[in-house]
Amino acid sequence: MQTRFLYGLAALALAASAAAQPAAPALRVVTLAECVTMALERNLDIQIRRLQPAIDLYNQSAARGFYDLTFNLNASQRYISSPGSPDPASRLFNVSSETYIESYGPSFTQQLGTGGRLTINADLVRRSGNQFNSFTYSSDAGITLTQPLLRNLWIDSTRQTILLSRHTLRIDELALRNQVMTTVTSVQQAYYELVFARDNVRVQEASLELAEKLLADNKRRVEVGALAPLDEKQSESQVAARRSDLLSARRDLEVQMNNLKNLLGDDFTSLAGVVFEPADKLLALPQTLNAQESWRQGMALRPELLQAREQVERQNIVLRFNYNQLFPSLDLTLTYGHNGIGQTLSTGLNGVQRGDNQFYSYGIVLSFPLNNTTAKNNYKASKAQKELLLLQFKQLEQGIIVEIDNAVKQAQAAYERIDATRQARLYAEAALDAEQKKLENGKSTSFFVLQLQRDLTAARSAEIRALADYNRTLSTLSRSEGTTLDKANIGLEFK
Repeated sequence: MQTRFLYGLAALALAASAAAQPAAPALRVVTLAECVTMALERNLDIQIRRLQPAIDLYNQSAARGFYDLTFNLNASQRYISSPGSPDPASRLFNVSSETYIESYGPSFTQQLGTGGRLTINADLVRRSGNQFNSFTYSSDAGITLTQPLLRNLWIDSTRQTILLSRHTLRIDELALRNQVMTTVTSVQQAYYELVFARDNVRVQEASLELAEKLLADNKRRVEVGALAPLDEKQSESQVAARRSDLLSARRDLEVQMNNLKNLLGDDFTSLAGVVFEPADKLLALPQTLNAQESWRQGMALRPELLQAREQVERQNIVLRFNYNQLFPSLDLTLTYGHNGIGQTLSTGLNGVQRGDNQFYSYGIVLSFPLNNTTAKNNYKASKAQKELLLLQFKQLEQGIIVEIDNAVKQAQAAYERIDATRQARLYAEAALDAEQKKLENGKSTSFFVLQLQRDLTAARSAEIRALADYNRTLSTLSRSEGTTLDKANIGLEFK
Protein backbone atom coordinates (compact mmCIF):
# COMPACT_ATOMS: atom_id res chain seq x y z
CA MET A 1 0.00 0.00 0.00
CA GLN A 2 2.80 2.33 0.90
CA THR A 3 4.56 1.48 -2.37
CA ARG A 4 1.47 2.46 -4.36
CA PHE A 5 1.27 5.74 -2.47
CA LEU A 6 4.90 6.52 -3.28
CA TYR A 7 4.32 5.66 -6.94
CA GLY A 8 1.36 8.04 -6.98
CA LEU A 9 3.41 10.89 -5.52
CA ALA A 10 6.14 10.26 -8.07
CA ALA A 11 3.59 10.38 -10.91
CA LEU A 12 2.15 13.64 -9.60
CA ALA A 13 5.63 15.12 -9.33
CA LEU A 14 6.44 14.11 -12.90
CA ALA A 15 3.16 15.60 -14.13
CA ALA A 16 3.81 18.87 -12.29
CA SER A 17 7.33 18.99 -13.69
CA ALA A 18 6.01 18.46 -17.21
CA ALA A 19 3.42 21.21 -16.75
CA ALA A 20 6.12 23.60 -15.56
CA GLN A 21 8.18 23.00 -18.70
CA PRO A 22 7.84 25.90 -21.15
CA ALA A 23 6.02 25.03 -24.36
CA ALA A 24 8.24 24.31 -27.32
CA PRO A 25 8.31 27.23 -29.76
CA ALA A 26 6.21 26.78 -32.89
CA LEU A 27 8.22 26.42 -36.08
CA ARG A 28 6.97 28.37 -39.07
CA VAL A 29 8.54 28.07 -42.50
CA VAL A 30 8.28 31.40 -44.32
CA THR A 31 9.24 32.58 -47.77
CA LEU A 32 10.37 36.09 -48.61
CA ALA A 33 7.15 36.71 -50.56
CA GLU A 34 5.06 35.70 -47.52
CA CYS A 35 7.01 38.07 -45.30
CA VAL A 36 6.49 40.96 -47.72
CA THR A 37 2.75 40.24 -47.82
CA MET A 38 2.54 40.22 -44.02
CA ALA A 39 4.40 43.53 -43.83
CA LEU A 40 2.10 45.18 -46.39
CA GLU A 41 -0.91 44.21 -44.32
CA ARG A 42 0.27 44.89 -40.78
CA ASN A 43 3.48 46.93 -40.71
CA LEU A 44 2.98 49.87 -38.35
CA ASP A 45 4.90 52.40 -40.45
CA ILE A 46 2.72 51.63 -43.47
CA GLN A 47 -0.48 51.78 -41.38
CA ILE A 48 0.50 55.19 -40.03
CA ARG A 49 1.45 56.58 -43.43
CA ARG A 50 -1.68 55.13 -45.06
CA LEU A 51 -3.93 57.39 -42.96
CA GLN A 52 -2.49 60.68 -44.22
CA PRO A 53 -3.98 60.60 -47.75
CA ALA A 54 -7.40 59.92 -46.21
CA ILE A 55 -6.94 62.95 -43.95
CA ASP A 56 -5.95 65.02 -46.99
CA LEU A 57 -9.16 64.02 -48.78
CA TYR A 58 -11.22 65.13 -45.79
CA ASN A 59 -9.37 68.45 -45.69
CA GLN A 60 -9.91 68.90 -49.42
CA SER A 61 -13.63 68.28 -49.06
CA ALA A 62 -13.73 70.69 -46.13
CA ALA A 63 -12.14 73.41 -48.26
CA ARG A 64 -14.68 72.82 -51.04
CA GLY A 65 -17.40 73.28 -48.45
CA PHE A 66 -16.83 77.02 -48.80
CA TYR A 67 -18.96 76.80 -51.96
CA ASP A 68 -21.90 75.13 -50.24
CA LEU A 69 -25.21 76.98 -50.64
CA THR A 70 -25.99 78.85 -47.43
CA PHE A 71 -29.56 79.35 -46.19
CA ASN A 72 -30.42 82.19 -43.80
CA LEU A 73 -33.70 83.05 -42.13
CA ASN A 74 -34.27 86.58 -40.85
CA ALA A 75 -36.75 87.51 -38.13
CA SER A 76 -36.49 90.92 -36.51
CA GLN A 77 -38.58 93.49 -34.70
CA ARG A 78 -37.84 97.17 -34.12
CA TYR A 79 -39.44 99.84 -32.00
CA ILE A 80 -38.89 103.58 -32.68
CA SER A 81 -40.19 106.30 -30.34
CA SER A 82 -40.24 109.95 -31.41
CA PRO A 83 -41.25 112.55 -28.71
CA GLY A 84 -43.26 115.64 -29.65
CA SER A 85 -41.38 118.84 -30.62
CA PRO A 86 -42.50 122.50 -30.84
CA ASP A 87 -43.50 123.91 -34.23
CA PRO A 88 -41.82 127.35 -34.64
CA ALA A 89 -44.60 128.61 -36.93
CA SER A 90 -47.66 127.64 -34.87
CA ARG A 91 -45.89 127.46 -31.54
CA LEU A 92 -47.74 124.17 -30.98
CA PHE A 93 -46.24 120.79 -30.11
CA ASN A 94 -46.24 118.04 -32.72
CA VAL A 95 -47.80 114.83 -31.63
CA SER A 96 -45.29 112.19 -30.45
CA SER A 97 -45.13 108.94 -32.43
CA GLU A 98 -44.35 105.26 -31.80
CA THR A 99 -43.49 102.96 -34.70
CA TYR A 100 -43.34 99.15 -34.77
CA ILE A 101 -41.54 97.32 -37.61
CA GLU A 102 -41.53 93.53 -38.02
CA SER A 103 -39.55 91.78 -40.76
CA TYR A 104 -39.44 88.08 -41.75
CA GLY A 105 -37.83 86.41 -44.72
CA PRO A 106 -35.28 83.88 -46.08
CA SER A 107 -32.09 84.40 -48.09
CA PHE A 108 -29.61 82.19 -49.97
CA THR A 109 -25.92 82.90 -50.48
CA GLN A 110 -23.72 81.12 -53.04
CA GLN A 111 -19.97 81.67 -53.33
CA LEU A 112 -18.86 81.51 -56.96
CA GLY A 113 -15.80 79.88 -58.49
CA THR A 114 -14.86 83.26 -59.97
CA GLY A 115 -14.35 84.75 -56.52
CA GLY A 116 -17.77 86.45 -56.53
CA ARG A 117 -20.82 86.04 -54.35
CA LEU A 118 -24.48 85.68 -55.32
CA THR A 119 -27.21 86.47 -52.80
CA ILE A 120 -30.95 85.91 -53.21
CA ASN A 121 -32.91 87.53 -50.43
CA ALA A 122 -36.57 88.23 -49.69
CA ASP A 123 -38.44 90.11 -47.02
CA LEU A 124 -41.70 88.27 -47.47
CA VAL A 125 -43.39 89.99 -44.54
CA ARG A 126 -42.52 93.48 -43.36
CA ARG A 127 -45.21 95.02 -41.15
CA SER A 128 -44.98 98.52 -39.75
CA GLY A 129 -47.45 100.29 -37.50
CA ASN A 130 -47.87 103.04 -34.90
CA GLN A 131 -49.69 103.77 -31.70
CA PHE A 132 -52.93 104.26 -33.65
CA ASN A 133 -52.75 100.60 -34.84
CA SER A 134 -52.40 101.64 -38.48
CA PHE A 135 -50.44 98.84 -40.16
CA THR A 136 -48.76 98.73 -43.57
CA TYR A 137 -47.50 95.53 -45.25
CA SER A 138 -44.61 95.53 -47.70
CA SER A 139 -42.51 92.80 -49.35
CA ASP A 140 -39.47 92.71 -51.61
CA ALA A 141 -37.33 90.06 -53.31
CA GLY A 142 -34.03 90.65 -55.07
CA ILE A 143 -30.72 89.27 -56.23
CA THR A 144 -27.29 90.76 -55.56
CA LEU A 145 -24.03 89.87 -57.34
CA THR A 146 -20.59 90.96 -56.17
CA GLN A 147 -17.73 90.09 -58.51
CA PRO A 148 -14.03 91.03 -58.15
CA LEU A 149 -12.48 92.32 -61.39
CA LEU A 150 -8.77 92.45 -60.42
CA ARG A 151 -7.63 91.14 -57.04
CA ASN A 152 -9.11 87.68 -56.26
CA LEU A 153 -10.41 87.31 -59.84
CA TRP A 154 -8.36 84.37 -61.16
CA ILE A 155 -7.38 83.05 -57.73
CA ASP A 156 -8.35 83.81 -54.15
CA SER A 157 -7.49 82.29 -50.78
CA THR A 158 -10.15 79.57 -51.03
CA ARG A 159 -9.19 78.46 -54.51
CA GLN A 160 -5.54 78.58 -53.45
CA THR A 161 -6.29 76.29 -50.52
CA ILE A 162 -8.13 73.81 -52.75
CA LEU A 163 -5.37 73.75 -55.36
CA LEU A 164 -2.70 73.35 -52.69
CA SER A 165 -4.65 70.51 -51.09
CA ARG A 166 -4.56 68.56 -54.37
CA HIS A 167 -0.78 68.72 -54.44
CA THR A 168 -0.61 67.92 -50.73
CA LEU A 169 -2.66 64.78 -51.39
CA ARG A 170 -0.31 63.78 -54.20
CA ILE A 171 2.73 64.42 -52.00
CA ASP A 172 1.33 62.24 -49.22
CA GLU A 173 0.42 59.50 -51.68
CA LEU A 174 4.03 59.53 -52.85
CA ALA A 175 5.13 59.48 -49.20
CA LEU A 176 3.04 56.34 -48.72
CA ARG A 177 4.61 54.79 -51.81
CA ASN A 178 8.03 55.70 -50.46
CA GLN A 179 7.20 54.11 -47.10
CA VAL A 180 6.01 50.91 -48.76
CA MET A 181 9.22 50.75 -50.80
CA THR A 182 11.30 51.38 -47.68
CA THR A 183 9.45 48.70 -45.72
CA VAL A 184 9.68 46.11 -48.51
CA THR A 185 13.41 46.81 -48.82
CA SER A 186 13.83 46.47 -45.04
CA VAL A 187 11.92 43.17 -45.05
CA GLN A 188 14.05 41.84 -47.91
CA GLN A 189 17.28 42.74 -46.20
CA ALA A 190 16.10 41.47 -42.81
CA TYR A 191 15.14 38.18 -44.48
CA TYR A 192 18.59 37.88 -46.10
CA GLU A 193 20.19 38.57 -42.73
CA LEU A 194 18.02 35.87 -41.15
CA VAL A 195 19.10 33.35 -43.79
CA PHE A 196 22.73 34.32 -43.21
CA ALA A 197 22.34 33.99 -39.43
CA ARG A 198 20.68 30.57 -39.84
CA ASP A 199 23.42 29.35 -42.21
CA ASN A 200 26.13 30.82 -39.98
CA VAL A 201 24.78 28.78 -37.06
CA ARG A 202 25.20 25.68 -39.21
CA VAL A 203 28.76 26.75 -40.05
CA GLN A 204 29.55 27.20 -36.36
CA GLU A 205 27.96 23.85 -35.54
CA ALA A 206 30.15 22.18 -38.16
CA SER A 207 33.18 24.00 -36.77
CA LEU A 208 32.37 22.74 -33.26
CA GLU A 209 32.00 19.19 -34.60
CA LEU A 210 35.43 19.41 -36.24
CA ALA A 211 36.99 20.70 -33.04
CA GLU A 212 35.31 17.99 -30.93
CA LYS A 213 36.39 15.27 -33.37
CA LEU A 214 39.98 16.50 -33.26
CA LEU A 215 39.83 16.58 -29.46
CA ALA A 216 38.58 13.00 -29.34
CA ASP A 217 41.33 11.89 -31.75
CA ASN A 218 43.98 13.70 -29.75
CA LYS A 219 42.82 12.11 -26.49
CA ARG A 220 43.28 8.69 -28.04
CA ARG A 221 46.75 9.66 -29.32
CA VAL A 222 47.74 11.01 -25.91
CA GLU A 223 46.57 7.78 -24.24
CA VAL A 224 48.80 5.67 -26.51
CA GLY A 225 51.69 8.11 -26.15
CA ALA A 226 51.65 9.23 -29.76
CA LEU A 227 50.88 12.88 -28.88
CA ALA A 228 51.95 15.31 -26.21
CA PRO A 229 49.35 16.33 -23.56
CA LEU A 230 49.79 19.97 -24.68
CA ASP A 231 48.07 19.15 -27.96
CA GLU A 232 45.09 17.83 -26.04
CA LYS A 233 44.86 21.04 -24.03
CA GLN A 234 45.02 23.10 -27.23
CA SER A 235 42.17 21.07 -28.66
CA GLU A 236 40.09 21.55 -25.49
CA SER A 237 40.69 25.30 -25.70
CA GLN A 238 39.50 25.38 -29.29
CA VAL A 239 36.38 23.36 -28.46
CA ALA A 240 35.51 25.92 -25.79
CA ALA A 241 36.15 28.78 -28.25
CA ARG A 242 34.01 27.15 -30.96
CA ARG A 243 31.23 26.56 -28.45
CA SER A 244 31.35 30.27 -27.58
CA ASP A 245 31.19 31.17 -31.28
CA LEU A 246 28.15 28.91 -31.69
CA LEU A 247 26.37 30.60 -28.78
CA SER A 248 27.09 34.01 -30.33
CA ALA A 249 25.77 32.82 -33.71
CA ARG A 250 22.58 31.53 -32.11
CA ARG A 251 22.07 34.79 -30.25
CA ASP A 252 22.55 36.70 -33.51
CA LEU A 253 19.97 34.43 -35.16
CA GLU A 254 17.44 35.34 -32.46
CA VAL A 255 18.17 39.06 -32.91
CA GLN A 256 17.74 38.87 -36.68
CA MET A 257 14.50 36.93 -36.23
CA ASN A 258 13.17 39.66 -33.93
CA ASN A 259 14.17 42.33 -36.43
CA LEU A 260 12.13 40.60 -39.11
CA LYS A 261 9.15 40.05 -36.80
CA ASN A 262 9.15 43.74 -35.89
CA LEU A 263 8.72 44.62 -39.56
CA LEU A 264 5.95 42.11 -40.23
CA GLY A 265 3.24 43.07 -37.78
CA ASP A 266 1.75 45.38 -35.21
CA ASP A 267 1.65 42.81 -32.38
CA PHE A 268 5.09 41.45 -31.60
CA THR A 269 3.82 39.34 -28.71
CA SER A 270 1.74 37.21 -31.09
CA LEU A 271 4.93 36.19 -32.91
CA ALA A 272 7.24 36.01 -29.90
CA GLY A 273 6.76 32.25 -29.50
CA VAL A 274 7.18 31.49 -33.21
CA VAL A 275 10.49 30.41 -34.73
CA PHE A 276 10.84 31.52 -38.34
CA GLU A 277 12.57 29.08 -40.64
CA PRO A 278 13.41 30.83 -43.94
CA ALA A 279 12.48 28.68 -46.91
CA ASP A 280 14.45 30.66 -49.50
CA LYS A 281 18.16 30.13 -50.03
CA LEU A 282 20.82 32.72 -50.72
CA LEU A 283 21.47 32.57 -54.45
CA ALA A 284 23.88 34.46 -56.65
CA LEU A 285 21.69 35.22 -59.66
CA PRO A 286 23.63 37.32 -62.17
CA GLN A 287 22.10 40.70 -63.02
CA THR A 288 22.64 43.02 -65.98
CA LEU A 289 23.73 46.26 -64.37
CA ASN A 290 23.61 49.47 -66.38
CA ALA A 291 24.19 52.73 -64.56
CA GLN A 292 22.62 54.85 -67.33
CA GLU A 293 19.43 52.80 -67.35
CA SER A 294 19.30 52.86 -63.55
CA TRP A 295 19.65 56.66 -63.62
CA ARG A 296 16.76 56.93 -66.07
CA GLN A 297 14.54 54.79 -63.86
CA GLY A 298 15.52 56.71 -60.75
CA MET A 299 14.66 60.07 -62.33
CA ALA A 300 11.24 58.75 -63.34
CA LEU A 301 10.28 56.60 -60.34
CA ARG A 302 11.91 57.84 -57.14
CA PRO A 303 9.07 59.07 -54.89
CA GLU A 304 11.30 61.66 -53.22
CA LEU A 305 12.03 63.28 -56.57
CA LEU A 306 8.37 63.25 -57.56
CA GLN A 307 7.51 64.81 -54.21
CA ALA A 308 10.04 67.58 -54.82
CA ARG A 309 8.40 68.31 -58.17
CA GLU A 310 5.02 68.54 -56.49
CA GLN A 311 6.50 70.96 -53.97
CA VAL A 312 7.60 73.22 -56.84
CA GLU A 313 4.10 73.05 -58.34
CA ARG A 314 2.60 73.97 -54.97
CA GLN A 315 4.90 76.96 -54.79
CA ASN A 316 3.77 78.05 -58.27
CA ILE A 317 0.23 78.28 -56.90
CA VAL A 318 1.41 80.37 -53.94
CA LEU A 319 3.36 82.59 -56.32
CA ARG A 320 0.32 83.02 -58.54
CA PHE A 321 -1.85 84.00 -55.58
CA ASN A 322 0.68 86.47 -54.20
CA TYR A 323 1.06 88.06 -57.65
CA ASN A 324 -2.71 88.54 -57.87
CA GLN A 325 -2.67 90.27 -54.49
CA LEU A 326 -0.46 93.00 -55.96
CA PHE A 327 -3.47 94.36 -57.89
CA PRO A 328 -5.99 96.77 -56.34
CA SER A 329 -9.38 95.53 -55.25
CA LEU A 330 -11.96 96.46 -57.90
CA ASP A 331 -15.38 94.87 -57.28
CA LEU A 332 -18.51 95.07 -59.43
CA THR A 333 -21.85 95.13 -57.58
CA LEU A 334 -25.21 94.45 -59.26
CA THR A 335 -28.65 94.38 -57.59
CA TYR A 336 -32.12 93.75 -59.07
CA GLY A 337 -35.50 93.02 -57.50
CA HIS A 338 -39.25 93.73 -57.03
CA ASN A 339 -41.16 95.14 -54.08
CA GLY A 340 -44.76 95.64 -53.12
CA ILE A 341 -46.79 97.51 -50.51
CA GLY A 342 -50.36 97.44 -49.30
CA GLN A 343 -52.71 97.61 -46.38
CA THR A 344 -52.89 93.82 -46.18
CA LEU A 345 -50.31 91.04 -46.43
CA SER A 346 -51.77 89.67 -49.66
CA THR A 347 -51.63 93.01 -51.49
CA GLY A 348 -47.97 93.43 -50.46
CA LEU A 349 -47.04 89.97 -51.77
CA ASN A 350 -49.02 90.46 -55.00
CA GLY A 351 -46.99 93.57 -55.76
CA VAL A 352 -43.77 91.54 -55.64
CA GLN A 353 -45.26 88.83 -57.85
CA ARG A 354 -46.54 91.26 -60.51
CA GLY A 355 -43.29 93.18 -60.56
CA ASP A 356 -45.07 96.53 -60.43
CA ASN A 357 -42.26 98.15 -58.48
CA GLN A 358 -38.81 97.24 -59.75
CA PHE A 359 -35.50 98.36 -58.39
CA TYR A 360 -31.91 97.87 -59.50
CA SER A 361 -28.49 99.29 -58.84
CA TYR A 362 -24.93 98.80 -60.06
CA GLY A 363 -21.56 100.19 -59.20
CA ILE A 364 -17.89 99.49 -58.62
CA VAL A 365 -15.79 99.71 -55.48
CA LEU A 366 -12.08 100.47 -55.75
CA SER A 367 -9.75 99.88 -52.83
CA PHE A 368 -5.99 99.59 -52.51
CA PRO A 369 -3.31 100.25 -49.87
CA LEU A 370 -1.05 103.16 -50.81
CA ASN A 371 2.21 101.28 -50.32
CA ASN A 372 0.93 97.69 -50.60
CA THR A 373 3.89 96.59 -48.47
CA THR A 374 2.45 93.24 -47.38
CA ALA A 375 1.54 92.04 -50.87
CA LYS A 376 4.87 93.14 -52.38
CA ASN A 377 6.98 91.36 -49.78
CA ASN A 378 4.82 88.23 -49.84
CA TYR A 379 5.36 88.04 -53.60
CA LYS A 380 9.14 88.51 -53.25
CA ALA A 381 9.28 85.85 -50.52
CA SER A 382 7.34 83.36 -52.63
CA LYS A 383 9.71 83.93 -55.58
CA ALA A 384 12.72 83.33 -53.34
CA GLN A 385 11.04 80.20 -51.93
CA LYS A 386 10.56 78.82 -55.44
CA GLU A 387 14.25 79.39 -56.22
CA LEU A 388 15.11 77.54 -53.02
CA LEU A 389 12.87 74.59 -53.95
CA LEU A 390 14.41 74.39 -57.43
CA LEU A 391 17.92 74.27 -55.96
CA GLN A 392 16.84 71.59 -53.48
CA PHE A 393 15.32 69.63 -56.36
CA LYS A 394 18.59 69.81 -58.26
CA GLN A 395 20.51 68.77 -55.15
CA LEU A 396 18.19 65.79 -54.61
CA GLU A 397 18.47 64.79 -58.26
CA GLN A 398 22.24 64.81 -58.08
CA GLY A 399 22.22 62.89 -54.81
CA ILE A 400 20.03 60.18 -56.34
CA ILE A 401 22.37 59.83 -59.32
CA VAL A 402 25.36 59.40 -56.99
CA GLU A 403 23.40 56.95 -54.81
CA ILE A 404 22.46 54.83 -57.83
CA ASP A 405 26.02 54.87 -59.17
CA ASN A 406 27.35 53.70 -55.81
CA ALA A 407 24.69 50.99 -55.60
CA VAL A 408 25.59 49.68 -59.06
CA LYS A 409 29.29 49.52 -58.18
CA GLN A 410 28.55 47.83 -54.85
CA ALA A 411 26.39 45.19 -56.57
CA GLN A 412 29.14 44.50 -59.11
CA ALA A 413 31.79 44.19 -56.40
CA ALA A 414 29.53 41.98 -54.26
CA TYR A 415 28.95 39.59 -57.15
CA GLU A 416 32.67 39.33 -57.83
CA ARG A 417 33.33 38.69 -54.13
CA ILE A 418 31.03 35.65 -54.20
CA ASP A 419 33.36 33.73 -56.54
CA ALA A 420 36.42 34.82 -54.58
CA THR A 421 34.97 33.61 -51.26
CA ARG A 422 33.85 30.35 -52.83
CA GLN A 423 37.37 29.68 -54.09
CA ALA A 424 38.78 30.59 -50.68
CA ARG A 425 36.42 28.12 -49.03
CA LEU A 426 37.43 25.33 -51.43
CA TYR A 427 41.12 26.02 -50.82
CA ALA A 428 40.55 26.04 -47.05
CA GLU A 429 38.75 22.68 -47.22
CA ALA A 430 41.59 21.18 -49.28
CA ALA A 431 44.25 22.63 -46.97
CA LEU A 432 42.55 21.25 -43.86
CA ASP A 433 42.11 17.82 -45.41
CA ALA A 434 45.79 17.67 -46.34
CA GLU A 435 46.92 18.85 -42.90
CA GLN A 436 44.72 16.28 -41.14
CA LYS A 437 46.32 13.51 -43.20
CA LYS A 438 49.74 14.82 -42.26
CA LEU A 439 48.71 14.81 -38.60
CA GLU A 440 47.52 11.21 -38.89
CA ASN A 441 50.94 10.28 -40.35
CA GLY A 442 52.76 12.13 -37.57
CA LYS A 443 54.08 14.86 -39.87
CA SER A 444 52.08 17.76 -38.41
CA THR A 445 50.78 19.03 -35.10
CA SER A 446 47.36 19.89 -33.71
CA PHE A 447 48.30 23.56 -33.73
CA PHE A 448 48.35 23.71 -37.54
CA VAL A 449 45.18 21.64 -37.87
CA LEU A 450 43.35 23.91 -35.44
CA GLN A 451 44.54 26.95 -37.33
CA LEU A 452 43.26 25.53 -40.63
CA GLN A 453 39.94 24.64 -38.97
CA ARG A 454 39.55 28.27 -37.93
CA ASP A 455 40.47 29.36 -41.46
CA LEU A 456 37.86 27.03 -42.94
CA THR A 457 35.17 28.31 -40.57
CA ALA A 458 36.05 31.90 -41.47
CA ALA A 459 35.98 31.04 -45.19
CA ARG A 460 32.56 29.40 -44.93
CA SER A 461 31.15 32.37 -43.03
CA ALA A 462 32.70 34.76 -45.56
CA GLU A 463 31.07 32.85 -48.44
CA ILE A 464 27.55 33.05 -47.05
CA ARG A 465 28.22 36.64 -45.96
CA ALA A 466 29.10 37.47 -49.58
CA LEU A 467 25.89 35.83 -50.80
CA ALA A 468 23.81 37.79 -48.28
CA ASP A 469 25.60 41.04 -49.14
CA TYR A 470 25.02 40.52 -52.87
CA ASN A 471 21.29 40.04 -52.37
CA ARG A 472 21.22 43.05 -50.05
CA THR A 473 22.98 45.23 -52.63
CA LEU A 474 20.47 44.19 -55.30
CA SER A 475 17.66 45.17 -52.93
CA THR A 476 19.39 48.49 -52.23
CA LEU A 477 19.85 49.11 -55.96
CA SER A 478 16.16 48.50 -56.60
CA ARG A 479 15.31 50.97 -53.84
CA SER A 480 17.69 53.54 -55.35
CA GLU A 481 16.12 53.08 -58.79
CA GLY A 482 12.58 53.23 -57.41
CA THR A 483 11.79 49.80 -58.92
CA THR A 484 11.30 47.91 -55.64
CA LEU A 485 7.54 47.50 -56.02
CA ASP A 486 7.72 46.57 -59.71
CA LYS A 487 10.32 43.87 -59.11
CA ALA A 488 8.32 42.51 -56.18
CA ASN A 489 5.10 42.54 -58.28
CA ILE A 490 3.38 44.88 -55.86
CA GLY A 491 0.69 47.18 -57.23
CA LEU A 492 -0.10 50.37 -55.34
CA GLU A 493 -3.10 52.35 -56.52
CA PHE A 494 -4.80 55.41 -55.08
CA LYS A 495 -8.47 56.29 -55.41
